[in-house]
Amino acid sequence: MSQTQADTTVTRRDFIYLGAGAFAAVGGAAALVPLIHQMNPAADVRALATIDVDISAIAVGQQIKVMWQGKPVFVRHRTPEDIAAAEAVDLSALRDPVPDSERRANAEENGMDRPDWLIVVGVCTHLGCIPIEGRGDYGGWFCPCHGSHYDTAARIRLGPAPTNLPKPPYVFLSDSEVQIG
Repeated sequence: MSQTQADTTVTRRDFIYLGAGAFAAVGGAAALVPLIHQMNPAADVRALATIDVDISAIAVGQQIKVMWQGKPVFVRHRTPEDIAAAEAVDLSALRDPVPDSERRANAEENGMDRPDWLIVVGVCTHLGCIPIEGRGDYGGWFCPCHGSHYDTAARIRLGPAPTNLPKPPYVFLSDSEVQIG
């Protein structure tokens, strides 16, 4: 066998190895694309990253429930009595002691001081149930599953829940519109 034939055989073999390697690399990348894509958030959750809520129709003393990221959010227009009751609570008596001024809408967080508005995620911090408005011993919310009572500032007052109802991030866009998320 001559030197030329040996070089040709090695060159063909190299080409086959190179082709097989390229085919395997493209196949591996094609298999990884759906695997990585399934880790992205679902379209319905991404669509609810922020929501704008019109609060102009909510009368004093009323509450609405909106959905944000698959969770209920309570938007409550508190009465002066609700505010006074929340401010009068002795913080040392609370399991999760947070003053009303940190629970309500205030200027430091969202640009407008609106003490008459309370916006909280409506999921009980005990086992994830949805509390009922206006029930319970403190005029706020009552979780019927295990008996947690929340006051008018959504602070835990009685029952097994370990913490207050959480506040979502929000900002007042105007006097009549709030953006949650």
